[in-house]
Amino acid sequence: MSRGKYNSIFFYLFPLLFFFSCQKKEKTYIETIASNDVKLPKAQPGSWRYSHDEKFQTFEDFQRLKKIKPVPGKNVIYLQPVGEFDELQEKEIELTKEYLSKYFQLETKVLPVLSNTIFPKTVKRLSTEGQEQILAGYVLNSILIKRKPKDAVVFMGITEKDLFPKPEWNYVFGLASYEDGVGVTSMYRFSDGYLSDANFNESLERLMKISSHEIGHMFGVSHCLNANCVMNGTNSLSETDYHFARACSLCQQKLNSSLQYNPKKRLLDLKNFFEKQHLNSEFVRAEQDFSLLK
Repeated sequence: MSRGKYNSIFFYLFPLLFFFSCQKKEKTYIETIASNDVKLPKAQPGSWRYSHDEKFQTFEDFQRLKKIKPVPGKNVIYLQPVGEFDELQEKEIELTKEYLSKYFQLETKVLPVLSNTIFPKTVKRLSTEGQEQILAGYVLNSILIKRKPKDAVVFMGITEKDLFPKPEWNYVFGLASYEDGVGVTSMYRFSDGYLSDANFNESLERLMKISSHEIGHMFGVSHCLNANCVMNGTNSLSETDYHFARACSLCQQKLNSSLQYNPKKRLLDLKNFFEKQHLNSEFVRAEQDFSLLK
């Protein structure tokens, strides 16, 4: 082949090589939504971060962990109501089931209700405020762990009774065994002991946040120090309310590496759920993420 022919081939190839070399690498979903992460403010006295010196969990730290993962035949999230629930409380549990199925992109089921008669007198007490409380560890170890369905990756109890973890503590929102993939959450404090139409969405959002937070721990995600995120630690309901239901980009990266869902489908499912339930702040955040993908 003549030298002139080589030159002509190079003449045609060079623009193509230049074109491809100048193309920007397309951003991943995680890289794209990271610009919507909201930086955490300086920790204030009384907040979780102020009183807990926690290590930042990198993605590499997460990958090295031994943790629960859904596998074929063991990939369902179950909710186990324990108590006496009115119509609004039943609606809240049903909507939480719907939310968790969209948040984790896993099939989520609600089991038939267990009556409060399952609690012996030895695990009950009256609080200083006058309401009956149940020992959280009993619910976890003597009821839930023994009843975890064989196809459950996670098993979460929900009670309308207030919970306490030990005699010297006033109350606790919930308790979990991350190794067993089992936890329990109380609805009581989310509505100040009385759920109504007026406080329904506030209570629902709190239950959504606490449930997805605890299940996130079961899947190996530590307390988030990256941004305002549902995985931030919390000391109070006001702190829970301040944190987003949105998982930050780093925590989504961790979850997706284990659960292997379609992140765009997940975002659209959540956006539609927030819009339908008039959870306006969370809808706006989901819409902001979604707009970056267009």
